[in-house]
Amino acid sequence: MEAININDFNNHKIEDSVVIKRILSGEKELYEILVRRNNQKLYRVIRSYIKDDTEIEDIMQDSYVKAFTKLYQFKLESTFSTWLIRIGINESLARLKEKGKIYHLNEQSDNLSSTILEIPDNRQLNPQDKMIRNETKQILESAIDSLDIKYKTVYIMKEVEEMSLKEISVVLDLTVANVKVRLHRSKEMLKEKLYEVANDKNIFEFGFSRCDRITENVMRMIL
Repeated sequence: MEAININDFNNHKIEDSVVIKRILSGEKELYEILVRRNNQKLYRVIRSYIKDDTEIEDIMQDSYVKAFTKLYQFKLESTFSTWLIRIGINESLARLKEKGKIYHLNEQSDNLSSTILEIPDNRQLNPQDKMIRNETKQILESAIDSLDIKYKTVYIMKEVEEMSLKEISVVLDLTVANVKVRLHRSKEMLKEKLYEVANDKNIFEFGFSRCDRITENVMRMIL
């Protein structure tokens, strides 16, 4: 069987389906590829529910271990990241329930407002605007954190992680129409603070050292 270079996970040279088949055939060490590929996305989604970094990392590890133990149940026609995120969200909701904070994943009581935020093209920003964008990251993160969970989660998935509306609808068990409503609502709520920075993709950075720590912990648990 052809050897897989772990470093290939960075540019996704190897399809997830191939990696999963190899893992199920006994090459457990290759799970590291899936962990590293999904660390940033999983962190950002879980952070939509939980703010404490230590608890987030704990939930991430639990999610990866649970995904590994149930990997044989994964249907290859869907994406691993979507399946993993669903596990991560369920783990997050379980934590919130333990704290007495009950949130329903597929709450669908939204109505679409007529006002929708139109995000400007970054190329329209003048040099001074571009220079200060990095300094506004903290404002952006604070503004997103102020959103209700159901809006924050959709915003992070779509605008930061660039997941499709269909993927989000599957993960959250919502209709595509309802996902659109929540996305529009979230942008509306953020309009004043985020007019020039709403497309920033570098918020809630997970960081290489933290990525390594999570990956090493998960691999130690399963090997």
